[in-house]
Amino acid sequence: MSLVSYATTTLAQGRPDIFVTPIANLPFRGVVTVQRSDVQRSGQIVNTHTQREIGRDSQGRIHNETRTLVPLSDHAMPALLNIHLYDPATRINTFIDPHRKTFTRVVINRPPATEPPNAYASPSGNSMPLGQYAKEEDLGDSEIDGLQAHGVRITQTIPPESSETGAEVVTTDEYWYSNELRLNLVVKHHDPRTGSVEMTVSHVSRSEPDRALFEVPSEYRRVIPMR
Repeated sequence: MSLVSYATTTLAQGRPDIFVTPIANLPFRGVVTVQRSDVQRSGQIVNTHTQREIGRDSQGRIHNETRTLVPLSDHAMPALLNIHLYDPATRINTFIDPHRKTFTRVVINRPPATEPPNAYASPSGNSMPLGQYAKEEDLGDSEIDGLQAHGVRITQTIPPESSETGAEVVTTDEYWYSNELRLNLVVKHHDPRTGSVEMTVSHVSRSEPDRALFEVPSEYRRVIPMR
C-alpha cells in the first residue's frame, strides 16, 4: 500500500481528533500537529506525522483541513486532501476537494454542537458516562500555547476474558480542554493493539480570521454527493 493511500485509509477510520466547535464570538486560528504510531497486522510499527490548519470566525463558522500522513523524516508541508467548512446558522456542511476543484454541500438536521464529542476535561465532563472497565484521573490545570487547559486521563483495563487477544489490554485516552476556546487543545490515545496518536493545537491566534477561509473559491464546481 502506498503512503498516500495508507494515510487516506487511516484518516477515514474515525479515530480521535481535534473537533472545532461552531460557537459564535470566539474567533481563532491555529495549527493541529499530529504524530501517529500504527501497529500493522504484520507487527510492523509505522510512524507518521502531519499538520493542518483549523479556524473559527465570529459567526461560529469553522474551517478544518485534512492532509496526508507522511514519514517522520519528511519535513515538507503534507499534501492537502480536503477542506471541511461548517456554518451553524444554515447548518450546511461543505466539503472541498482542492485537487478536482469541486465541492459538495449537505444540510445537517441536528443543532450545532457546543462541545467536542470527547469533552471529558470540560466543566460538564463529570456528567459524561464511562465504559464498564474505565476509570478517570483528573490531571489538573496547565498552560498550553498561552492558553489555560484542564486535563483528564481515561484508562480502560479490559480483562483477559473480555479481550479478543485473551490477555489483559490497557488503553489510555488523555484530553486537555480549553474553556477559552471551547475545544480540546491536546488529544492523546494509546492502544497496544493498534498504536498511538497525539494531536496538539498550537500557533493560536485569537484575531478574526480572513473570511476567505470559510468560503468556497468562485472557480470551484459543485457536485452532488452519491447516495
